Amino acid sequence: MFKREDPRAARRRRHLRVRKKVFGKPARPRLAVYRSLAHIYAQIIDDTSRRTLVAASTLDPEARGQLDGKTKTEEAKVVGRLIAERAKKAGIDTVVFDRGGYIYHGRVKALAEAAREAGLVF
Repeated sequence: MFKREDPRAARRRRHLRVRKKVFGKPARPRLAVYRSLAHIYAQIIDDTSRRTLVAASTLDPEARGQLDGKTKTEEAKVVGRLIAERAKKAGIDTVVFDRGGYIYHGRVKALAEAAREAGLVF
């Protein structure tokens, strides 16, 4: 029979394909999303200097208090708003969105839309 492909390897391959086109510059850094089963993480990265400029996640102490009793999608919205607020403080208003090989759906979409609503442009 046919051997089923490892889903993690498929995501890694999709992420590499996306990363060929998406590159964070100082004027427009990259908003990278990582989604685990329990948490979601977002970083704004300048790929030219290879530095993380701003980060937020569901493990963040600032976000922790707002997450009680929420679904994972609602938690992603909180993280999206938090990353946008921190980006604004750092003087970043436009970014390139890197969905990390995940489908633009569910938690990834919720994070992106919340970041847009909070003022990030992408």
